[in-house]
Amino acid sequence: MTNNKSKAADVARVGLMIAVIEASKLALAQIPNVELVSFFIIMFTLYFGKKVFLVIPAFILIEIMIFGFDIMWVISYCYIWPLLCILTLFFRNKPKSSFAPALLSGFFGLFFGFLCSFPYLFISTGTNPNASLASAIAWWIAGIPFDVIHGISNFVIMLVLYLPVSRVMENGIRN
Repeated sequence: MTNNKSKAADVARVGLMIAVIEASKLALAQIPNVELVSFFIIMFTLYFGKKVFLVIPAFILIEIMIFGFDIMWVISYCYIWPLLCILTLFFRNKPKSSFAPALLSGFFGLFFGFLCSFPYLFISTGTNPNASLASAIAWWIAGIPFDVIHGISNFVIMLVLYLPVSRVMENGIRN
């Protein structure tokens, strides 16, 4: 009986994580490159570990249903968000200070555009094999101002919200 209860609780947690991530993304959608997806993926990974890898595909599918399918961002999301989980898993113990998670979140935001440029390396561009690389580099460079905003906002959000949300999550997990 306990095992079934545990499985039901896990399903409920995964559903709540998906809902929180999607709702927070939609709530801030009007502010370019300011988002809580990175924050919540880091927080959920710290508190629920590898279970977050179940959340990411569902999050991506919901994004596709809302915004439509675009091969470039879908491919990017399929490796970018799991990468953030993997990087977060290096924190074996939950950090006592918000500084280390803020650095992770900030650098992740800063390099988000760079990471998103990888699919451009595989676009067929005809006879010039260097054109795909040039396209990826041009796409990344054009987005650097947005990546700077993304990195700074991720850093500040994590710096401000990490400790209060950690306390809420600790209390919620215990109860």
